[in-house]
Amino acid sequence: MAEKMIRAICRWCHSQCRVAVHSENGRLVRIEEDPTDPRVDNILPRTRGCPRLAGAKEYVYHPDRVRFPLKRVGERGENKWQRVTWEQALDEIAVKLSGIKNRYGPESLVSTAGTGRTHFWARLRFFNLFGSPNHIGMGQICYGPVLSANAAIVGWTIRHRTSLTIEPGKDGKPVTKCIFLIGIDPQQAVHRLWKTVWDAKKMGAKLIVIDPRRTKTAELADIWLQPRPGTDTALLMSMINVIIEEGLYDKEFVGRWCYGFDKVVERAKEYPPEKAAEITWVPAEKIREAARMYATLRPGISVNGMGLEHLENQQEAIQARIIMSAIVGNIDAEGGDYMPGPPRIVDDGKLSLGNMLSPEQKKKQIGSDRFKLVAIPGRDMIWEYNEKLWGKKSTMLATANTPSVLRAIITGKPYPVRAAITVAGNPMLTLANVKLVYKALMSLDLYVVMDFWLTPSAQLADYVLPAACWIERPQLEPVLADCQVIGGEAALPAKVPGEHEYWTDYEILRGLGIRLGQEEHWPWKTLEDVCDYQLKPLGMTLREFMDKKDGIDFPPNEYKKYERMGGFGTPTGKVELYSTIMEKLGYDPLPRYEEPKESPFSTPELAKEYPLMLITGGRFQPYFHSEHRQIESVRKRRPEPLVQIHPETAKGLGIEDGDWVWIETLRGRVRQKCTYFDGLHPQVVHGEHGWWFPELPGEKPWLGGVWESNINVVVDDDPNRCNPRSGGWPLKTALCKVYKVKKY
Repeated sequence: MAEKMIRAICRWCHSQCRVAVHSENGRLVRIEEDPTDPRVDNILPRTRGCPRLAGAKEYVYHPDRVRFPLKRVGERGENKWQRVTWEQALDEIAVKLSGIKNRYGPESLVSTAGTGRTHFWARLRFFNLFGSPNHIGMGQICYGPVLSANAAIVGWTIRHRTSLTIEPGKDGKPVTKCIFLIGIDPQQAVHRLWKTVWDAKKMGAKLIVIDPRRTKTAELADIWLQPRPGTDTALLMSMINVIIEEGLYDKEFVGRWCYGFDKVVERAKEYPPEKAAEITWVPAEKIREAARMYATLRPGISVNGMGLEHLENQQEAIQARIIMSAIVGNIDAEGGDYMPGPPRIVDDGKLSLGNMLSPEQKKKQIGSDRFKLVAIPGRDMIWEYNEKLWGKKSTMLATANTPSVLRAIITGKPYPVRAAITVAGNPMLTLANVKLVYKALMSLDLYVVMDFWLTPSAQLADYVLPAACWIERPQLEPVLADCQVIGGEAALPAKVPGEHEYWTDYEILRGLGIRLGQEEHWPWKTLEDVCDYQLKPLGMTLREFMDKKDGIDFPPNEYKKYERMGGFGTPTGKVELYSTIMEKLGYDPLPRYEEPKESPFSTPELAKEYPLMLITGGRFQPYFHSEHRQIESVRKRRPEPLVQIHPETAKGLGIEDGDWVWIETLRGRVRQKCTYFDGLHPQVVHGEHGWWFPELPGEKPWLGGVWESNINVVVDDDPNRCNPRSGGWPLKTALCKVYKVKKY
């Protein structure tokens, strides 16, 4: 049989690369970048050699993939399973869910999920119909805070990562003159953005980087600002101070399109560069230099990564970054921070059926009375104004507070939470305070996991359901939640009799929904049928979309849409530098820096025992979060977890380069391998996240080595340390000590 080629969307990271999948008789032959993708070279740079893609065959045909539904037969965590049919698994799960709902109420079911592995709207649809508002996971420390801040302050999503415009302008230089990256290292995290930044630099664009570590991106920068971990808000507010004091802001844009500038002026006066230098350890003149470069080289883009999302002060720092962009006129400008319109297809918001969740059930979302912005109260308030202008709702998460939900599972307060469904996620690796996560999962009456592998989290489940990965299912994706849409087909069969029976998350949740009386709300039998429905506004099916349009719908960018539309999707119709949404929710409408609750300055007595500052969460190739540790070709590139320690600090502790060391905080200790790195302040160490060891036994107490090197074992999730607006927990501001492992 001749070789067959099908275009698909790779979802092994956030880049959403379109790839050409070559197969023969339903077996994978090879995968390569799709040469027909019109975004490549025109919008996105061409990339090659992704190690995850190179290991695709190992992934797809790995002997450890979960191939059939599994039911626990031993004690929870004993790694004893019975293979069952899909019908038996779904029947039994539905009966148990129905019983739990009848006894405790629908809110007693909670969901967790991974990053972009599945269609999150299907999970929301099922839960809205079931009646539960409780979704938890990494949204509060990942994309959730920036989505909510954008939607509240400018009234829509800003497409940061692909709005960099490197085509030459009239002066022969890129349209984007300045690139401002805060707490993101695209060289390790987002390879397309890294390539674009590299190309823009060669063409004459300037680069400013804020990062406690001297990353490859920082080395490329014209100005690298190295703050003390957790102090980014003070640094950004000081840059705002300089821009205002020196009159470098866009007076026309501010006067016509911004609300609350006078209040920003007063707040910024609290952060002169000399004061900010004391807080951040960044020299005052360097703050001034960076502010002048950003303000005078227009248009420019500003992108924050997890370096901001992982702070106690995360929302305030993100708000300060948006204020900076607005006052220099970069919002929705060509080459600036572009604000796209809604997609022209039926979007995830409509598919989620949010209107099916009653007001009474919405009020039961755990933590939404305290951490309101990223929860239902903030989302619904923001959506009201977004929809008035755009006719659609912006992309936003509305999550329960994860640390509070975990405590509710254990304590039964404010009410019992007795069941959980994890969709392609691994909370034992990705959530903070792993001891608490373990206790919560072990306390459940029912735990169902849909995944590709028996992860440490799946080992604690009652049922493990085998998932179809991106190569085995059709997809229709808005690109970074905007009007650009790409499509992909199922390149390999998800079901091969006798070999494997993978189901998509849609099929699984539909199957459960029908068994629970939701049948009328699941009219489409397959995910391809859903895609056909989504594409109705374009007058074509998924098959026609792939054949006639090469699976691409990219309307041309329209800039400064606020002029045509008469404003922004906010309560005042302007960019709200002073956020009336924040004010209505009971928060400070302006950014203010607060010292981390665990630091050498706020807890000096603790710092005597734990003198070093631990940061974590920095991305590193070739992994994506906790994935791919079992793929041999990927694992050999980074076989062991590394902790970066300044050579002077390490030598003072008797630690040699390559030694295994303990990283200990108040919450416990884990071991990683020391690597000397002089790109950190001597008081700061960086521990890698996401580490487990699939080669170790799966049963308790091993659980795939989840306790060995998993940095989330030692970081905090105390709700009192979570960001008061979003509920995000701190991953960049822990105090620790490091010492050599005597025997390993």
